[in-house]
Amino acid sequence: MPHADIPARYLRMPHVEKGMQVGLFGGSFNPPHAGHLLVADIALRKLRLDQLWWMVTPGNPLKSTRELAPLAARIALSEKLAVDPRIKVTAFEAAHRLRFSADTIDLVKSRNPGVDFVWIMGADSLRDFHRWERWRHIAKSIPIAVIDRPGATLAFLSSVMAKAFDHARMDEADAGRLARTRPPAWTFIHGPRSSLSSTALRAAARKARQEKPPA
Repeated sequence: MPHADIPARYLRMPHVEKGMQVGLFGGSFNPPHAGHLLVADIALRKLRLDQLWWMVTPGNPLKSTRELAPLAARIALSEKLAVDPRIKVTAFEAAHRLRFSADTIDLVKSRNPGVDFVWIMGADSLRDFHRWERWRHIAKSIPIAVIDRPGATLAFLSSVMAKAFDHARMDEADAGRLARTRPPAWTFIHGPRSSLSSTALRAAARKARQEKPPA
């Protein structure tokens, strides 16, 4: 049975009620870290969200899976980190065999009429957004909140997506109403930034293993 090692509650979409504002925050979280939590906290506050779905993906189609930890392990680490009750750790994409964010968004919206969803991503993802499958469809399907990340602050000026949808950019001061705004609509949110990255954490762990003396 696929994903038999994962509790069933993580393979279902979190429960929501009509009228809620819900953020969709997806990633490999390999591993999850304080930088991810900072993005989630900023999104909850600035976007006035009732919930934030911390979506642990089976894998990023644009990234290598060579060092990808098991899904169950990434879920467990995310749960330890994301203690705010408004954050719902979920891996429903695995149960539905979803690989692309566009398909995830279509499914979520079709299953939850009356709920206002907003897509959340770090500014580092904005730089490569035009490489995502059906990226224009995503931008036209759901409001997008881009949260500042170290080294990516200027992505909102230079990225292909930012230029293509410049007309749809909302002022950061209006972020609280983004979820209820008809797409295309997006905003760039500045704030505290964490220099942590999953790539750096994996590299540090790999180095520590290599330097560990034999028992």
